[in-house]
Amino acid sequence: MKILLVRLRLIGDVVFTTPAVTAIRDAFPEAEITYLVEPAAAPVVQGHPGVDVVKVVPHLRGWRRIAADLALARELRRARFDLAVDFHGGPRASFLTWTTGAPRRVGYAVKGRSWMYTEVVPRPADLRPRHSVENQWDLLAHLGRPIAAEPDRVRHRVRMEETAEAEASVASRLSAAGIGPAHRLVVVHVSAGNPFRRWPASHFVELAVQLAANDPDRRIILTSGPSEAEAARAIVAQARQRLPEGVADHVRTGDEYTLAELRSLVARASVYVGGDSGPLHVAATSNVPIVGLYGPTLPARSAPWRPRDVPTRAVERLDLPCRPCDQRRCVTDDFRCLTGIGAEEVVAAVEQVLAAGTRA
Repeated sequence: MKILLVRLRLIGDVVFTTPAVTAIRDAFPEAEITYLVEPAAAPVVQGHPGVDVVKVVPHLRGWRRIAADLALARELRRARFDLAVDFHGGPRASFLTWTTGAPRRVGYAVKGRSWMYTEVVPRPADLRPRHSVENQWDLLAHLGRPIAAEPDRVRHRVRMEETAEAEASVASRLSAAGIGPAHRLVVVHVSAGNPFRRWPASHFVELAVQLAANDPDRRIILTSGPSEAEAARAIVAQARQRLPEGVADHVRTGDEYTLAELRSLVARASVYVGGDSGPLHVAATSNVPIVGLYGPTLPARSAPWRPRDVPTRAVERLDLPCRPCDQRRCVTDDFRCLTGIGAEEVVAAVEQVLAAGTRA
């Protein structure tokens, strides 16, 4: 039997499919499972024990994308998949799922595209407080074999395998930076996919200063996406100016970590701090304690999906009727859901998760 799984992007969304991948492998142990994904998120599923083939689809635009998708459609058709599951529901994902010609094609009810599937699963349009992993689990009831009615946070946790190459690269870089086993590493990710999820730079400065000042054995590494590397360096520079000599160099940037290297870096950390974005969900595939910052999104929908005994804290504003929102326009024009979260509150959450358990 041949199964195709489709989730083109984004990184966090692909991470959220990995519990379902585990469940599908359990239900179809004999199957050859192919995962169709775009380049940025491909490292998430490469190495997953439930996936036999990772097919990376280039993220193109215009006529080049049309040409590439038509060629890919022919390739998928020739593969003769028996079952295709579309975790995405976007126009491209729906089209590619349909072109497989698989006898069973499972996807969400999407206006104008539901006819592309043989099994259609309702997907509420409202931003209800139900976890994305559970939403995607709804698809699994239509695969033709018994699967657990609900995902289990232990058996069906999110996962991204650590590679030997990334592990060696990170170990070398930390050693070159003078960071060793005796240091308590704090990884702070300062990027977000859009301005609605971006905590102010000044808040990150205050956070880095307080975390470094609280423990001389801590080493704070600020990571970011490529487009915000300069912003991360500016945050580090400002934090260092406020710290005394001998402590200032305990705060540094983590320039140019690949996604696989970020996964290895986080695995060596005492705590990870960041907004609701792909790197936070990559961090959730490890046992590192996590402090997540939630603005327009809800922890109930996108908090780390893993065993509940792994220390995890969500910091959010609970007094705003505009949360959650569709992240197209801030109705208050000041992003208060994030600007209203102070550094002191995040520092307190970090200290709490560190006290709750040691790194596994």
